[in-house]
Amino acid sequence: MKISVIGAGAWGTALAIAAARGGSDVVLWSYDGEYKHFDGVEMPANISITPDMSKINESDAWLIVTPAAFFRETLRKARAFYNNQPIIICTKGAESSTGAFTSEMLRDELPECKDSGVLSGPQFAAEVACGIPTGSTLAGTETAIKVGKQILNQLYIEESDDVIGTEMCGMGKNAVALICGYNSIACRGENDRAMLFTRAWNEVVDLGIASGAKTRTFLRLCGIGDLFLSATSATSRNYAGGMAIARGMPPAGTVEGLFALGGLIARANALNVPTPVLCEMRDKMGL
Repeated sequence: MKISVIGAGAWGTALAIAAARGGSDVVLWSYDGEYKHFDGVEMPANISITPDMSKINESDAWLIVTPAAFFRETLRKARAFYNNQPIIICTKGAESSTGAFTSEMLRDELPECKDSGVLSGPQFAAEVACGIPTGSTLAGTETAIKVGKQILNQLYIEESDDVIGTEMCGMGKNAVALICGYNSIACRGENDRAMLFTRAWNEVVDLGIASGAKTRTFLRLCGIGDLFLSATSATSRNYAGGMAIARGMPPAGTVEGLFALGGLIARANALNVPTPVLCEMRDKMGL
């Protein structure tokens, strides 16, 4: 199978490596021709890196892995080269100005796409690149799930039909991990940290249910699995970003939680779902 991975940051590069190891020929699109280098990991020979977006046209499937802030813009550029491929969205987050999920942006910008899915779970990119066992939830159409499992046969994949719930988990854990990192410095004690963590995640679940998600999805790999990984480890860019903000420093790299928190609140306001903790934490962090 020939696939295109659109986005060559840490996660896009790691997925390209995993897909190549699984037997796919991979076109890795990078806007500047650069990609993430992982210590001790060689790029497989069956990965072709290119800044030329026209090269994605002949692939059997697309994996889109650009940051949420640039997701809609990337879709608009890619549409000219779309050829009815199944699309797996591997970006966690939403549009901060509107609260739109990535699947909703895909529907807006590429309505001709009939088969799509969303991949989300506890996935540190460096560990995936090193071949460390990793599990993820893949939600979407039957065809998208079948193709996604074939491409990502190096990962443990659990299937789901709850696209909105899977996206809400990925978006919500980014925001909660940011909050947890901030509170690891700013809170007065462990009790306070635990209370705010729980209340923030409850607001994410409430918002997910109001958006049509299934409660059980929040207990799966994309939910509690990813939350455990991201909200308890300084290896998480969101957790580390929250720590940096609490110390009065700028976060390093792309911190999706910064956009996710605004997107969650925008969506909550549109649905009249109360999110007092998310709003309080946004204000405390000066976002």
